[in-house]
Amino acid sequence: QLQLVESGGGLVQPGGSLRLSCAASRFTLDYYVIGWFRQAPGKEREGVSCISSSGSSTNYADSVKGRFTISRDNAKNTVYLQMNSLKPEDTAVYYCAADLPRRPNRCVLLAYEYDYWGQGTQVTVSS
Repeated sequence: QLQLVESGGGLVQPGGSLRLSCAASRFTLDYYVIGWFRQAPGKEREGVSCISSSGSSTNYADSVKGRFTISRDNAKNTVYLQMNSLKPEDTAVYYCAADLPRRPNRCVLLAYEYDYWGQGTQVTVSS
């Protein structure tokens, strides 16, 4: 079974940056759509960004557009989420998730479509 491991979370001041990584073991991520989701205390899980299996198509939540960038390095079997200009409202546990492609060269931020999930990494934005 595909296993995903997130890393790169931590405590950062407002305006700072972090880069999250989502790595897989035992299976290649090449064939999977990868999504990043987050969940803050007392709130529902929300989609942040996703990238198609080819890497040519991406999607972002309005709240992170222009600040976050998703990318994938298939040679390293890893997907990244570069987060810049972080705000306190970005504080949450961030999860990566994988799904086999359902649409040609597209991805969507629908959590129920993703079959495999990592354990999450905490991101805290605070001064």
